[in-house]
Amino acid sequence: MTKPFEIPKALVWKAFQRVRSNGGSAGIDQESLAVFERNLGNNLYKIWNRMGSGSYFPPPVKAVPIPKKNGGTRTLGVPIVASECLLFSRRLECRLVARVFGGATCNCSVGLRQCGLARRG
Repeated sequence: MTKPFEIPKALVWKAFQRVRSNGGSAGIDQESLAVFERNLGNNLYKIWNRMGSGSYFPPPVKAVPIPKKNGGTRTLGVPIVASECLLFSRRLECRLVARVFGGATCNCSVGLRQCGLARRG
């Protein structure tokens, strides 16, 4: 049986390496990188499989208040490790497409443009 989306397993692995290098913290599921790595092969397989079939739906992000210089706070959304791997996979895929097609923009994700550059508003 073929999947509707062809996602190279190496892309998911590379994305995880980027997530690990960022350090990150646990999301709403409280699963840290260390816990995720205990069952790494199975966890990455699940991400790859769900991405390829189009059935990955990320859970809500963990809301963390971050202090601002002016004394207020802003809310930072912290995704779970699996969602972060998925996001990095999409960014890497987008950059690959841009290299192949000479810097063409793509619609990889809402709020992103030209291969993962966040929009400033």
